Amino acid sequence: MGTKSYDEAIYDLQKLLIEKDELKTVAAAKLEQITAELQTVSSSDSNSFDPVERIKQGFVTFKKEKYDTNPALYGELAKGQSPKYMVFACSDSRVCPSHVLNFHPGDAFVVRNIANMVPPYDKVKYAGVGAAIEYAVLHLKVENIVVIGHSACGGIKGLMTFPLDGNNSTDFIEDWVKICLPAKTKVLAENGKSALEDQCGRCEKEAVNVSLANLLTYPFVREGVVKGTLALKGGYYDFVNGSFELWGLKFGLSPAHSI
Repeated sequence: MGTKSYDEAIYDLQKLLIEKDELKTVAAAKLEQITAELQTVSSSDSNSFDPVERIKQGFVTFKKEKYDTNPALYGELAKGQSPKYMVFACSDSRVCPSHVLNFHPGDAFVVRNIANMVPPYDKVKYAGVGAAIEYAVLHLKVENIVVIGHSACGGIKGLMTFPLDGNNSTDFIEDWVKICLPAKTKVLAENGKSALEDQCGRCEKEAVNVSLANLLTYPFVREGVVKGTLALKGGYYDFVNGSFELWGLKFGLSPAHSI
């Protein structure tokens, strides 16, 4: 098409058809060529990703379809928050807990990290996570803390495959996943001869149980559980098969129930 615009090309074709009726066949062929070129350009444009534009359009859609259609909800949220849940979930882009569990704004206070791990109480090493738990339990008064694992978790695969012998190949990841080393130890002891994929699947759930146990090392969490004002729950989202399991903790683990 050269430097001609789409409108200019169509105008030229229309003029050609008016002046020389016998060239209709040629014009039709030219129109097919132009259409093909436009489709190629359109396809090329659709493959280009503008991150700023994506964010802008995402907010416009949210504002129009959710914020503006529910003024009562967002009016209440402007006054403060009182979530019923604190949720630990993986940073994996495929497992957003609000999307998976259909949480609405204000429902859940969420912490996301590699492999949805909860470290044990440590004022120095894990102060960031500790601050989130303290705020959720003592200030927001959440009634449930849920730790949600998921299928095909890269962090758990790292836990199962890293040597973890002190000769780290990463700056942060290996030290972080060591939090759930007891889960790896249990899986290897019980299923040491099974395939890595099976070991990882088992560890994805065992790591959740380790995190639940670690939550009890926080004095204010333990106090809430003892008093019955706080419940701890484990969850597992299998996005490959589209299933979700949830189990509770009352000084022991209750049987899982498929949903």
